[in-house]
Amino acid sequence: MVQDVQMIDRPVVLITGGGSGIGEATARRLHRDDWDVAVTGRRPALIGQVANEISGLAIVGDTANPDDASEAITAVIERFGRLDALVLNAGQGGVGSLQDFDHERFESVMHTNVTGAAIMSSAALPHLIESRGSIVSVASVAGLRAAPESLAYCASKAAMIMLTNCIALDHGPDGVRANSVCPGWTRTPMADAEMDSAAALLSDSGEAVGGGTVIDREGAYRAATSLVPLRRAASPAEVAGTIAWLVSSDASYVTGAVINVDGGSIQVDVATTIFSTNP
Repeated sequence: MVQDVQMIDRPVVLITGGGSGIGEATARRLHRDDWDVAVTGRRPALIGQVANEISGLAIVGDTANPDDASEAITAVIERFGRLDALVLNAGQGGVGSLQDFDHERFESVMHTNVTGAAIMSSAALPHLIESRGSIVSVASVAGLRAAPESLAYCASKAAMIMLTNCIALDHGPDGVRANSVCPGWTRTPMADAEMDSAAALLSDSGEAVGGGTVIDREGAYRAATSLVPLRRAASPAEVAGTIAWLVSSDASYVTGAVINVDGGSIQVDVATTIFSTNP
């Protein structure tokens, strides 16, 4: 009987895009912190493996689809009986500028990163009000600073941050907290793929970075973080640690916050780095 009570008292989190990268790391961290964890995603093998390894719940679906979002919430309540936190990690990238604007691509990125976050939050809200729970959106420093050839992605992440701020304002009186984390370069499968592309481009151009020509993924990471004060990319676990704090009772008076997990990158005035004495 005591064991059953303890299980009921465990907080419950639903993580979208929980099969890899930051979502997976967050699932594993919150499991270690004694949360019951549900993960959603469109790739059954990935979310199934994560759920199996943490005794969690895998829910296959596209949470940007209202029916899938509703079914995900129903599955969580049926399994665990409550919902205390929602981590909005599902997302997609998008490259290109206005000059080569692709309407369908732009709409796809916005739908996944913004509309999907709103749909999932709306489905979860009644249960989060009941538990006085919280939402954490995984945005990006790209939502705070412009990145080249990233019109759709930057716009979507900026919108995601404001969506989260509006939730914080509208539903703070209901006891619901909502915060955003903005990672910089983080060693996820998506970032690895981007670094592979960057390495090829820099190698083809013969551009020298840090005293040598970039020819592989590690060289691209070094180039991409050469002006970041901490001089490296984050690990998914480091971002997950910030998310874990935000959903915990230690952050009970934190809402509407936008927390950068970027090694200090957005603090840099790139035009003055020529004066640096610490390369």
